[in-house]
Amino acid sequence: MAARERNVLGGDLVACGTDPLTGFYRDGYCTTGPEDRGSHTVCVVVTAEFLAHQRSVGNDLVTPRPEWRFPGLTPGDRWCVVAVRWLQAHQDGAAAPVLLAGTHEKALEVVPLQLLTAYAADVPDDPSSLL
Repeated sequence: MAARERNVLGGDLVACGTDPLTGFYRDGYCTTGPEDRGSHTVCVVVTAEFLAHQRSVGNDLVTPRPEWRFPGLTPGDRWCVVAVRWLQAHQDGAAAPVLLAGTHEKALEVVPLQLLTAYAADVPDDPSSLL
């Protein structure tokens, strides 16, 4: 399914995280669709600072919510976050590192590629695409 999806670098979207299982569709990928009104398209490695920031703006990513198949996150987890929330964290100085290969191209509707690459935690085979 995700092989047809593209990442922000123009390649095939790769899995973001499987432990815990992430994605709006809980398939491990930051895929999106009409049901995903929040656009959970940015693949990040959550940090303590990012989690604290999200909680401070009303987005508790730490407390488990079994009814949403949400286990609660700890620093180091990979997670698909809402593009607008990631951008807000950046503006507030608390953005989490981004895995570009796992970030869906739809994130570019909200966050410029140059900004995402400034937080890149992965390096593509051809780093010239980051320039």
